[in-house]
Amino acid sequence: MNSRQAIAARERVIVALDVPDLASLGNFLDRLEGQPRFCKVGLELFVAAGARAVEAVQKRGAKVFLDLKLHDIPETVARAVASASSLGAELLTVHTAGGIEMMRKAVEVAREKPGILGVTVLTSLSEEDLRADGIAGTMREAVVRRAKLAEKAGVAGIVCSPQEVADVRAASATLALVVPGVRPAGVALGDQKRVATPASAIAAGADYLVVGRPIRDAQEPAAAFTAIVGEVEAALAAT
Repeated sequence: MNSRQAIAARERVIVALDVPDLASLGNFLDRLEGQPRFCKVGLELFVAAGARAVEAVQKRGAKVFLDLKLHDIPETVARAVASASSLGAELLTVHTAGGIEMMRKAVEVAREKPGILGVTVLTSLSEEDLRADGIAGTMREAVVRRAKLAEKAGVAGIVCSPQEVADVRAASATLALVVPGVRPAGVALGDQKRVATPASAIAAGADYLVVGRPIRDAQEPAAAFTAIVGEVEAALAAT
C-alpha cells in the first residue's frame, strides 16, 4: 500500500460495487464513467461472478479491494489467500476475530500483495450487540484491542467504523485505516449504525473511505463520486 502522505484523494475513495451479477456490474461501471481508481468487490458479487468480477474492474483500470472477510482455521484461510493472490487484488480482508495465528498465516502467504486488512467490528453492530456476544468493554476498546492484535500479526491495515478512527490512529501510526460507514450529510444510514461524513472520517485519521449506496443509488454515480472526492480533498487541505 502507498505511504499515507502519497495517497491521492481520488484513490482514497473506494467505491463498493454492491451489485448482484456481472450484468449489473457492467452497467454500474459504465455509469461511473471511469472515475474511481479503487473499487471493492464484496461477498454478493464475488459469490455470483468470482474472478470475472475482479477482471471486469481491472479492465476498467481500477484497483480491486477484495472484501471477503475470511474467518476460518489458519490453514484454510492461508489456502484461500493463496487463491485470492492469483487474482491480482490490491487488498483482501480477513476477520480479526479469527485470531493472531490466522492473520499471521494470511500475511505470510500474501507477502506484499494483496495487502491484508483485519476487519475489527462490523459497522452494523452496536455496543449492545457486543455485550450480547459476551465481548467486554466499550466498542472503541474492542476495536482498538483487535487493531493492536492485527498489527502484531503484521497486517497492512484494519477496517473500522468512522467512530473508532481517532482511537485506532492514536494507538498506531502505521496501520492503514480503511473506513466503511461513510455517508455524506443528508444521506440515509441504511443498516449502518456507526457512521460519519467523508470529511470527518479523513480529519480523524482515515486513509481510505469505502462508499457504497450513496454512490450506487445516486442518479448520477460519477458525479456523486466526484463530489465525495471533493470533500476528501478539502478535508486533507484542512489537516
